[in-house]
Amino acid sequence: MTRRVTQLLIGLVLYGVGCGLTVAAGLGVDPWTVLAQGVSLRTGVGIGWVTNIIGFLVLLLWIPLHQRPGIGTVLNILLVGTSMQALLWLLPPVSGFALQAVTLLGGILLVAVASGLYIGARFGPGPRDGLMTGLHSRFGWPIWACRAAVELSVLFAGWMLGGTVGIGTVLFAVLIGPLVHVTLPLLDTRRGSGAETPPAPSGTSIQKETAQTTRRPAR
Repeated sequence: MTRRVTQLLIGLVLYGVGCGLTVAAGLGVDPWTVLAQGVSLRTGVGIGWVTNIIGFLVLLLWIPLHQRPGIGTVLNILLVGTSMQALLWLLPPVSGFALQAVTLLGGILLVAVASGLYIGARFGPGPRDGLMTGLHSRFGWPIWACRAAVELSVLFAGWMLGGTVGIGTVLFAVLIGPLVHVTLPLLDTRRGSGAETPPAPSGTSIQKETAQTTRRPAR
């Protein structure tokens, strides 16, 4: 239990830091961060705080979908955006394409490692993943269709609000799935016990379209 809790906390903090690095790179971010960035630009509220608020609002959508949050769900809402905001406060401006590219790739890699840590702890899905599996469970839509519909919608909304869509958005979509596919088995706290691998976090493409994804993982 000590390892799982520690892994959860470290993973969520590092996830926020990784997302913060992709924001700082300025080359494009994942769909949910595009939305948070757009709202931040329109309201003047820090992108990290907006991320937390969006996470809470998404959690409210779980109610009609009959989803049940875990402690990992709640901590996800509290820690990811907070650590992102702290990183962006502390990090000096990133300038020059080479440095931007390194920052972007470093952020994506860190998000992959962080995903393996916090999902592998098995304390409950993040609010966005719970939305995907909730839609799948409630309406019977394929997981890929739920993810595509939701993430394309938030991507478009964020872009219309001024969020950054670019090469970083494409690289995140292409790289994060294979990277998490590597890190998750290595960091799964139930590795070797025969337990099923839980779904990947929002923004990734390795979440399998199976009935098992409707179960709430114990990360």
